[in-house]
Amino acid sequence: MEDITKQYKAVKSRENWGESLAKANKEKSIRFKATLSLLICFFLWIALLHGLGLFFFTKGFLLTRLVLDEKSQCDLPPIQNSKHGLGSQENGCWHPKSFDKAVIIIIDALRYDFTVPFESKPHYFHNALRVLHETATQTPEKAFLLPFIADPPTTTLQRLKGLTTGTLPTFIDAGSNFAGTAIEEDNLVAQLRHAGKSLVHLGDDTWHSLFPGYFNANLTHAYDSFNVWDLHTVDNGVSEHLMPLLAVEEKSKWDVIFGHYLGVDHAGHRYGPDHPATKAKLQEMDQVIRQIVTLLDDQTLLVVMGDHGMDVKGDHGGESDDEVEAALWMYSKKSIFGRGHHGILQPPATAKERPVGQIDLVPTLSLLLGMPIPYNNLGAPISEAFVGPGKPDWQNLATVNALAAAQINNYQHAYSRARGLDETIFALPQQAWDNGQHLWQTAQRVGRFDQYEATSNFFSQYQEETLKICRGLWARFDVPSMIKGITLLACSLAILAFFARSLGMAGPASAASYIGHMSITGGLTLFGASIVTLSTSGANYLNAGLEGLGFGSVAGFAVALFRSPWARPIPRPSSFWGWMAFVVTISQSIGFASNSYTIWEDDILFFFLGTFAVMAFVASTRRESLLERNLGIAQSISFSFLTLLASFSRLCREEQMPYCRSTYYASSTSSTSAPWQLVIPLLTATLLPLAIKNYYEQTRSYEGTATVWTGFVLRFGLLASAIFWILDAADDNDWLLSGNKAQLKTIKIVISRLIFGISLVVGATFFVKCQPCISIKVAQSSDGIVANPKSVQIYGSSNAHGTRYYLLVVSLLVGLVLLQKPMGNGALAILAVQILSLLEILSSNNLSQSAIGPIILAALGNFHFFKTGHQATLSSIQWESAFIPLTTITYPFSPILVTLNTFGAQVITAAAVPLIALWKQPPKKTGLLKGVANALATFLLYHATINFATTMWAGHLRRHLMLYRIFSPRFMTAAAVLLVVDVIGALVGLGAFWFNMSSVSEVFGWT
Repeated sequence: MEDITKQYKAVKSRENWGESLAKANKEKSIRFKATLSLLICFFLWIALLHGLGLFFFTKGFLLTRLVLDEKSQCDLPPIQNSKHGLGSQENGCWHPKSFDKAVIIIIDALRYDFTVPFESKPHYFHNALRVLHETATQTPEKAFLLPFIADPPTTTLQRLKGLTTGTLPTFIDAGSNFAGTAIEEDNLVAQLRHAGKSLVHLGDDTWHSLFPGYFNANLTHAYDSFNVWDLHTVDNGVSEHLMPLLAVEEKSKWDVIFGHYLGVDHAGHRYGPDHPATKAKLQEMDQVIRQIVTLLDDQTLLVVMGDHGMDVKGDHGGESDDEVEAALWMYSKKSIFGRGHHGILQPPATAKERPVGQIDLVPTLSLLLGMPIPYNNLGAPISEAFVGPGKPDWQNLATVNALAAAQINNYQHAYSRARGLDETIFALPQQAWDNGQHLWQTAQRVGRFDQYEATSNFFSQYQEETLKICRGLWARFDVPSMIKGITLLACSLAILAFFARSLGMAGPASAASYIGHMSITGGLTLFGASIVTLSTSGANYLNAGLEGLGFGSVAGFAVALFRSPWARPIPRPSSFWGWMAFVVTISQSIGFASNSYTIWEDDILFFFLGTFAVMAFVASTRRESLLERNLGIAQSISFSFLTLLASFSRLCREEQMPYCRSTYYASSTSSTSAPWQLVIPLLTATLLPLAIKNYYEQTRSYEGTATVWTGFVLRFGLLASAIFWILDAADDNDWLLSGNKAQLKTIKIVISRLIFGISLVVGATFFVKCQPCISIKVAQSSDGIVANPKSVQIYGSSNAHGTRYYLLVVSLLVGLVLLQKPMGNGALAILAVQILSLLEILSSNNLSQSAIGPIILAALGNFHFFKTGHQATLSSIQWESAFIPLTTITYPFSPILVTLNTFGAQVITAAAVPLIALWKQPPKKTGLLKGVANALATFLLYHATINFATTMWAGHLRRHLMLYRIFSPRFMTAAAVLLVVDVIGALVGLGAFWFNMSSVSEVFGWT
């Protein structure tokens, strides 16, 4: 009986111990999750602070102009024209109309040198579109061809605004290129519609975003404009509907047709200009224009133009010569055009000779069609359209220049009144205006025809000088708003620095205090600012509220900081590695003040990473442990070699030429991959799983889930990606001659969606549910008589946290490599191995708590941004990535895909940050949450410092000649990167750490 009682008590004791352990584990789990939730909120607040800082800075930095609501009226010409008298819609408002109808053809990305003959060693794009030069040469009285210079940014949306309003673009509009907003100011299309004209649009659907409801719904056909992989659908659709409308029996249904062809632009994006596909599209356009010419009548004007050009790779968006030099051609069956005052019948041989601005199209078309010139126009009439054939008609040319100048004069005075500007800033052009007006009135009154040439020249001078002044006026910056933004960004830097690197801070333990104080003070200042704004006339409610939220929450952090019981030493480096991290970050930040430093940033990052590898090698040789010494040396060499290998993938920006050689594409003038580059994804699918397996086996962690995910799923995903790019190359190069391209596209979409399903859906589910990468083996030996006690061996426990978390990087990699070209595929694979190599270096040198780990990881992300075929330029954005798993623009997925393609390397490194604190840590290690929080804060501190520096330098150098070519794009790149890593770090990184910790703790218990 006594033995039974003892056994019962022992069992009961074990049950109570188990219950106590379970209860303790549950309490620890709740405490961990609550602290981590507050930590996620803290980092999301940091992201909000960054967003507010960038909002206020960009509001003051990116140029804007005041849009006036006034509209030009047909019966109110800006200056009296005795020759024309009172105008009307039938005969012409301000000037006798020359044409009743117009066919306006936009060939997207029609560069000027595509239209002129070229004899010696022509490229594919030469001598393919001949009709424009032929007609302008053979019948100069019926046609003229001129260089047509675009104002940057050279994106289609901004160019269409300039081509219809006659105004200069503002840089901020570039961000809305995915979805344009309707044009509210006076414009040519609105004037035509107001006059009761029947307008037809065919092609690029951007027009419908800008002019909703303007076009005849029964005749209009719009097509998706962003699928750059599709060269034919839009062009075929335009021609299919355009040609029937030109038939005699259909001409009564329309007055003006806008046809926007996209094939040349898409061929440039997909293949580059120097490719047979681009030549084929130009030849197609040649035939289309010839067919239109045959169908025209005498009262119809034909206009063919490019909205911008394209660079050597076929991209656009910037301000290089190739991007801004488009072509303009006008044709009429009747003899109306001339060259007169130029004395040269031949079209210009290059775009540097006799160019006209794209804003000059608006007054030219307005007067030719008998419309008023739009009120906000700053362009001048194109002389060739009005000077007449034969002897120059100076009277007509002076008349149209007088009308345009008078309208500009009205606009200038109205703009000055609206902005409160001093009229004296227009003193210089005012002299030309007064002289021109005096001669005009004299010629009109006395009939001094010999004065019309001088009159025309004075009015042209007035337009040119006013345009220069307006460019300067619209380059005015809202400096107070910029200062607010920079101040908020500086505050975020201080907060991250204190949180991550101040030795006396409590890290995650103090997050509750921070969040509470920031919420209270931020809310109070938001409320207070809102009340003040409501009681203040003319104040901006949104801006005041956001200011209150931003600065109030910063004050809340300061209150929490100074009320905390912990010491508050100023964060500063305390070791060699800390100083190295500081120097890497600060030297880069200072360097962005130099345009040459910014241009060669990829090489500078290569230098920093190489320097780190050398320092790691030296430090590893001094480790006492033989194992740590050998491991550190080997991984330092591996890290250095992988950095060198990645450097062979390169996309050169224009400013780096001729000292740089692009290898990312088949050539520097191509946008497609070379056949040999297709081997890279196959090598990646073969070697990357083996490399990861090697790192896992070092801690005997290639067990359980690791064998499935890295050994099978990763290899399958990478192999599917390789097949996708092989099929894409087959499509690009017409290798499958008998194949159906539509079926091929369907196969590619199926493959890509399968890969994304594996990466995102299956990968996320797998990561949440999977067990640590361990295996448990129970062994029991016996001498034949008595069995020995059972022994339990757990393989992989020494790196249970790190190896399981790295499966997240593997899952992301499966999807992200698909979005990169073959060279980018290899670059991301190298990045994945470099992360492992970096982790081993940090572990062997006991640097998991040092700032150097997160800083080098962040620098790796920026380095591989360049290695995946990107630069800090608008033209390097790979828009075609939006269509890898899609057939058309789909929101929000298309912008997300482009973002993941552009910042894929930074996404991977941001998600990998917790590994710095987790790699090779025992399962019961304490303080992991603080280590992860400090690593993430330091990682974000690097990116926030880079963003702060580029923001500050862009603001300081806002009058620099290279602002919009170098400094502004780099600022925008840094801002986008910062917001991306903020979100990925807080939601993906910390969210994944939540599930990772739960999984490991379920096996080993909570600490």
